[in-house]
Amino acid sequence: MIGTNTGSMLRVATPVQACLTGGHAQQRALTRVQVRGRPKPQALRSVTSLRGTAIPLTKSHTLTNVKSVRGLRLKTNASSAAAAASATPEPEPAESTKTAGSPFDVVRAIMFYLSTVAIAVPLFVIMCVIHPFVILFDKYRRRAQHMVNDIWANLTTALFYPIEVEGLENLPEPEQTVVFVANHQSYLDIFSLFRLHRPFKFVSKTSNFLIPIVGWSMFLTGHIPIKRMDKRSQLECLKACRTMLAEGGSVLFFPEGTRSETGEMADFKKGAFSVAAKAKVPVVPITLVGTGKLMGNGNEGSLRSGKVKIVIHPPVSGTNANEMCKESEALIKNELVKYDYLY
Repeated sequence: MIGTNTGSMLRVATPVQACLTGGHAQQRALTRVQVRGRPKPQALRSVTSLRGTAIPLTKSHTLTNVKSVRGLRLKTNASSAAAAASATPEPEPAESTKTAGSPFDVVRAIMFYLSTVAIAVPLFVIMCVIHPFVILFDKYRRRAQHMVNDIWANLTTALFYPIEVEGLENLPEPEQTVVFVANHQSYLDIFSLFRLHRPFKFVSKTSNFLIPIVGWSMFLTGHIPIKRMDKRSQLECLKACRTMLAEGGSVLFFPEGTRSETGEMADFKKGAFSVAAKAKVPVVPITLVGTGKLMGNGNEGSLRSGKVKIVIHPPVSGTNANEMCKESEALIKNELVKYDYLY
C-alpha cells in the first residue's frame, strides 16, 4: 500500500497470502508505506490494497495501534484509547476461599481425619458382616447400612463443630420417598447432612468410591457413582436414581454439580428435578450454611472453628422440572443471602 505523501520512507512488511488458480502455490507480498516529512497522526490519508482498491483513512488512524483494513494490519492509537476509555470495566472475579489456615486449623483437620478413620474402621467391619443380609432383605434402601453411616458421621462431626437444624417440620417421614437438593460448599456437606437422620443415597464421583474405608462404605451403602465428563455414565446415574426412587429410596443431589470455590452458589442443573418430576416425588430444598467457612473447597488441609446450620425448606412439588428447579434454587439462595454468602 502507498501513502499519498512523499519523503522519508517507513517500511511495513505485511505478509499477504494469495492463492493462485488451482490452489497449488502461495506467494507473499511486501507493501510499503511512504510518509514524507515529519510523521504525524494524520499523515496517512488513504491506502491502496494489493487489489487496487483505495481505502480512505480518518484522522484517528496512526501507526501505533493495530487495526485491520481489508486483511492488512495498520495501527491506530486514538481510536483504541477512546474505546478503552468508554469500555465498561469488567467485574472482579469472586474471591476464592483457598486461603491458608492457621497451624491450629491444620492440627484440627488432621485430628478430624484421624478421628473419622478411627470411628469408621470398626463400623466398616460391621457393615461387611451385615451386608449379605442387607442385600437379601433391603437391596435398594439399605437402611441398616445407612444407620451405620449415620452413627459414623454424627460421632465425627460432634467432636469438631456443632450443627443446628432449622425447619424440622418440613422434613419428610423416614418412609416417604423424596429428592433432597442442597448447595455444595465443602467436603463437610455430606457429613453434616447425616444429621437429618433420614435414609438417602447421594451421587458422588466414581473416584471417591476408591478411597479406603470411606469409599468402600459408600459402595456397601449403595450410593450412586458418576463420571462427570462421561455422558454414558451420566445416563446410567440418572437411570439408577429413577430405579432407587421407584423402589422407595430417597436420593440426595447437589444440583450445582461441584463444590463452590468462592462461597457463591452456582446455577442449578436440571437433572435432579427432571428425575423428581418423572418419578412424581417432591423435592426438599436444603440450605447448608457454614461448611464452606469451616473447610472450603481447596482447603481440606485446615478445619476452622465455627458452627454449621442446616435449613430445611418446604417441599416443592410439580411436573415441570424447570419451575421446580427455579423455585428450589431461589429458596436456597435467599437463605444464603441472609448470611452474606453471596458476594
